[in-house]
Amino acid sequence: MSAKQPGAILVVDDNPDILIAARLLLKQHYLVVKTTDNPFDIEQLVKAHNIEVILLDMNFNRDAISGQEGFYWLKKIITQDPSIVVLLMTAYGDIQLAVDAIKAGAADFIAKPWQNEQLLGAVAAAFAHAKDKQQLGKLTRQTQGLNQALSESSTGPAFDFLGQSAAMKQVFATIDKAAQSDANILITGESGTGKELAAHAIHRTSLRAAQPMISLDMGAISDALFESELFGHKKGAFTDAKADKIGRFELASGGSLFLDELGNLPLNHQATLLAALQNRCITPVGGTKPLDVDIRLICATNDNLQQAVNEGRFRQDLLYRINTVEIRLPPLRERSEDIPLLVNYYLAHFAHRYKRALQITEQDMAALCGYGWPGNVRELAHAIERAVILSDGDTLDVTSVIGATATSLEATQGSSGSYDTFDLEVLEQRTIRAALKHYQGNVSHAAKALGLTRGAMYRRLEKYGL
Repeated sequence: MSAKQPGAILVVDDNPDILIAARLLLKQHYLVVKTTDNPFDIEQLVKAHNIEVILLDMNFNRDAISGQEGFYWLKKIITQDPSIVVLLMTAYGDIQLAVDAIKAGAADFIAKPWQNEQLLGAVAAAFAHAKDKQQLGKLTRQTQGLNQALSESSTGPAFDFLGQSAAMKQVFATIDKAAQSDANILITGESGTGKELAAHAIHRTSLRAAQPMISLDMGAISDALFESELFGHKKGAFTDAKADKIGRFELASGGSLFLDELGNLPLNHQATLLAALQNRCITPVGGTKPLDVDIRLICATNDNLQQAVNEGRFRQDLLYRINTVEIRLPPLRERSEDIPLLVNYYLAHFAHRYKRALQITEQDMAALCGYGWPGNVRELAHAIERAVILSDGDTLDVTSVIGATATSLEATQGSSGSYDTFDLEVLEQRTIRAALKHYQGNVSHAAKALGLTRGAMYRRLEKYGL
């Protein structure tokens, strides 16, 4: 006997002899065969056994021949799960009834008593149809989810990932090597060093470049929505679940999934993420059918995850899982030779955006190269944009670039020019206060100047009661 085919089928009929005959025949060919004489059991059995095909009797009352009961339960099944394929059965072979059954959503119509070969052929076709419907449903959900994801963010990085220093050449070489495999990659570095740009560079160079790269800021999602964002949810799974939602794992299947600010993930969610990565499958919130996913994972953090492990804030096993290859992005102060390249790039970019014609003097370029750029490349880009907007004439006004930072420096230093404390939390709190004051309470602008995402900024505001 040939091996049984994967698949789950349910036979629903009020005649016990029919149920026995169907089960004995079908269990020789399929892994899961369930039977019931009560159609009210259908919903529970579908959920419990991931039923794909249902053989459904048309009549459940003695002497009933209209088939209306079959149509009623057919509609209930389709409403519960449109991917299920239903074959209707009746002892009263009627052509018009068969036509009506097909119009109502049945895949086929089987008259009793059946020929075994006929029934097996119809069931095999039904399973093939079920697989096609599942694939179509997946593609439809992916398209809808991608459209939603693209409407929430840009389709790609706003800027190029640039550098010509020895440190950046080493980063580019590592990216080229790592991108050709499916190894999980962890990108580390201070805020503003370009970790998202690096993630996009990895994806573009990889064998998955033709598929989407889906991003999620782990620091910007609430605990309550974590599983919904990553794994999706079914309509009615919780109070605000008004419709099905596809999760980022399923959206990224075949491509890359980029999880930013991973160090902010709470321990309980770390266990959930680890299970999904190990099993390579997910189950939407409120769903019963696990979904296989094929992703290339790229993570980023400005946290020291090994230190977080030592402090009990991060799981050691998850760290092993995500950093098959680790890429550290150097801060801008460690690659100051890249500053002229970056200044000219952002000057050209923003001059074009704002329809300006601006140049920068050698003296001013030297001033920019001598500045420490604590917010790294993100701070530099934001500073050049501000300067392009505020500069008069045809020369970039560097005082508008580095002047804002002087306010923050003055706030963190004593009158003698030296720090009055080396407590990092105190210095951070002072700097955030200074940035908020300079930008007149505009959190987004202050976050950009500090090299923080809005999510990271809001967490610090809450932490310090600002």
